[in-house]
Amino acid sequence: MHFRRRVLVLLTTLATLIGANLLASTPAQAATSCSGTVTHRQPIRIPGRDTIIGELTIYYNSSNGGTNSACFYHRGPSYGVAAHTEVMIMRCAQKSGEGQGCTSTTAPDSDSGNFAYHAGPVGVTGTANYCVAAIGWITWEHPNPDVGKMNMGVFEPITQGC
Repeated sequence: MHFRRRVLVLLTTLATLIGANLLASTPAQAATSCSGTVTHRQPIRIPGRDTIIGELTIYYNSSNGGTNSACFYHRGPSYGVAAHTEVMIMRCAQKSGEGQGCTSTTAPDSDSGNFAYHAGPVGVTGTANYCVAAIGWITWEHPNPDVGKMNMGVFEPITQGC
C-alpha cells in the first residue's frame, strides 16, 4: 500500500515538473496588434473621388527592441463589407530618409483575405533605429461601372517611421 502511494506521488511530481519545464522552455513570441503610437497613416481614396475607401496605418511600440505593426482598415463605403484586402510590413536596412525606397532586411509579414473591417495585424520586431515600410490595398468596385473592380491602396514599399 505504501509502495503504491509512493509511486503515485513520484509519478505526479514527475508529471508536474515535466509540464512546468515544457511551459518554461517555450520560446517567447512577440504579440502583434494594431495598437501603439501611430507613426504613419495614409487614407486611400477612390480614384477621381474624395471618398475614402481604406487606410494604411503603421504603429510602433518599444517592446522586443522595437516592434512595428500595420493594418489596412476599411473606411467609408467599404466598412463592414467583405472585400479582398491585403497588408504587408517589412524592416528596412535604412536608418533614416523617410519617403525613400526600402531595402528589406527581413521577410515581410503579410495578411490577406476577404475581410469586412481590416487586414492585419502584421508586425516586425527589432525595428528600433530602423525604418519600416508597409503596403496595403483593397479590391473594390469603382463607382463608375465602366471602370469595374480595381485595387486601391499603397503599392510601393516606402520607408516610414525613421
